Amino acid sequence: MNKVILIILISVAINGCKNNDNQEKRVPVAKAGNEILYYDEIPALVTEGITPNDSTAAIRNYINKWAKRELMFQQAKANLPADQRIDIEKQLEETRLNLIVYEYQRMMMLQKMDTIISREELENYYSVNQNNFVLTSNIIKALFIKLPVETPGLNRIKSLARSNKQKDFQELESLCFQFAEKFDDFNEEWITMDRLSLEMKEEISNQENFLKRTSFYETSDSISVCLVTINDYRLRGTLSPFEYVRDDIKRIIWNNRRIRFIQDLENGIYNEALKENGFKIY
Repeated sequence: MNKVILIILISVAINGCKNNDNQEKRVPVAKAGNEILYYDEIPALVTEGITPNDSTAAIRNYINKWAKRELMFQQAKANLPADQRIDIEKQLEETRLNLIVYEYQRMMMLQKMDTIISREELENYYSVNQNNFVLTSNIIKALFIKLPVETPGLNRIKSLARSNKQKDFQELESLCFQFAEKFDDFNEEWITMDRLSLEMKEEISNQENFLKRTSFYETSDSISVCLVTINDYRLRGTLSPFEYVRDDIKRIIWNNRRIRFIQDLENGIYNEALKENGFKIY
């Protein structure tokens, strides 16, 4: 074994200086049952900077793993019942067929399928399929701030958080940048009320009533103060805002296109085969 590994190490050193165009005869390295491991099948385990001892250990480990796997495979192949082997071969052939077909379909989609989805198409799908976009959770647009209880000017921050003025928001951002543990502005996106509850670490038992009567909320413990300003909300059971489901609609339209493209591709190949007598039923 050590002699073989030494030969491999020398070969690596020599081949590193040779032109790859000059390929020598394959060199056997190990044999397990009827299978032979060749030098060119061993991955690049010897890299620059690795010590000779580490190189030897890496190669020996690879050869031993290869031998164990190969011997186990040969043992299993020799002892499995014939019907199981036939079933495995069928599964392998089916997997091979599916993989080749999948890669071809993917290649054709990349080359020929239209992937541009306009806002008009998104909005039209939303309008026609509104029954599919009913909210199952309460959602909000909100501002969430978490501060240490001893934050300087805490009352000023609370006052700014209640304000709708842009200049007050800029001052609030500046103060929170200095003192806040968290400052999450969710006013440009919809989030679920459940997510806000997780942020606050507080369970809100009746979210609907809470949202209907609350625009500003404060909760605290001995360490932190959480401030929430709710600027908009939608209740479960009502229609989702377009912006909230836009990405979902985009995925639906894309997937529908993909299905139609593959169906058209299959039908085109099938019809061409019929026309060219490349398919017949006996």
